[in-house]
Amino acid sequence: MCRGTASRAPYRSPEPNHKGVQTGMPDRALEGVKVLDLTHHIAGPWCTKLLADYGADVLKVERPEGDPARSMPPFYHDEVNQEKSLLFLYLNTCKRGITLNLKTLQGRRMLRELVKDADVLVENFSPRVMSSLDLDFDSLHQINPSLVMVSISNFGQTGPYRDYKAADIVEYAMGGLMYIFGAYDREPLKHALHQAQFKGGTDAASAALMTLYHQRLTGQGQHVDVSIQEAVASGLRDVVNNFTYTGAVRRRQPNHSGDLTRLRATSDGYVLPNPGIGARDNWQAVVEFLGVPELDNEKFSNASARLVNAEELGRILDETFLTKNKSEMFFSAHEKRFIYGLVQSPEEVLADPQFQARGYFVNVEHPSTGPLKYPGPPFLLSETPWGPASPAPLLGQDNQQVFGERLGYTNDELSRLRAIGVL
Repeated sequence: MCRGTASRAPYRSPEPNHKGVQTGMPDRALEGVKVLDLTHHIAGPWCTKLLADYGADVLKVERPEGDPARSMPPFYHDEVNQEKSLLFLYLNTCKRGITLNLKTLQGRRMLRELVKDADVLVENFSPRVMSSLDLDFDSLHQINPSLVMVSISNFGQTGPYRDYKAADIVEYAMGGLMYIFGAYDREPLKHALHQAQFKGGTDAASAALMTLYHQRLTGQGQHVDVSIQEAVASGLRDVVNNFTYTGAVRRRQPNHSGDLTRLRATSDGYVLPNPGIGARDNWQAVVEFLGVPELDNEKFSNASARLVNAEELGRILDETFLTKNKSEMFFSAHEKRFIYGLVQSPEEVLADPQFQARGYFVNVEHPSTGPLKYPGPPFLLSETPWGPASPAPLLGQDNQQVFGERLGYTNDELSRLRAIGVL
């Protein structure tokens, strides 16, 4: 098909589903969408995983030595092996994989051949990289005017921080979220693992879908600029608004605030009572629920009194919760319409009856690890469902199919390209 600006039909023709019924839509939401994945580490692969898991044909393009995430722990059975990084295996389900050295002239030529019939290209290099390789949006748009190009970077494609390097903790801090977490008299705390990266990848996937819709309607491609710093800042909720409207700066919480706010240790773990639920309107109900007559006192009867006597209240609550079973508290609290949460270990999450009832966790068989249990769909679609999940690709496993069968390179040519470091 010709790929000019008027080449793409707005809608697909009706075609039979797996039951032979004419539905006007494919079995999976993004079936037929072709994505070139030039990403590495976390934010980019998470973006393309979301697209792949819902049916897009995602072709992961790795450097010949592989995505650096292949070297990131944890590893299956602690065996350091580029095919056994559990993070890589999770982030790259449902994708095909090739190797290509974009620092070589021939590698860039081969990528441009793949761009000709791609719908979306996702990359998360430093902003200067794609232009230095003559693979910037303007150059690729000349090849394929309907191409959607998604660029994910630490701080965006413009601005004074454009070329700065960063890690997840830096993005989390500079996005403003770190300031409001932790005790007010201690240093700020970072949430665990790679939350800034995952938030940036989620925003990038959402943007890709919006621009893909525009592409389907108009035939036109466009460039998407995703800043991970801005993705983090978008989660500040009322913090920034409060400051701009009133000048008030939200502080981190004290250890004892006169409320049920804090995470509480129990006899077998932790529970998280929702801040102020029940306490604001009916302290007596809280006293009865906890079964502590000592709390039925004027010193704790209202929010102001509880704040004045916060240290004493905190001691009583700490001692009380330590006598309780976390699961029993969780279920009994919800019977009383109090909002409580459980702090669950990975083992408890896998056994959680809510997850089990919805079939959330799925088994994926990988040739290097055997079956592993992965998180399932982030949302359920009634007519174009998620999955089934296929394993992450082995390094370069689809080189022959893509370069040989699709682009017409002979086995001798592919062997020569491998020998000179192109593949």
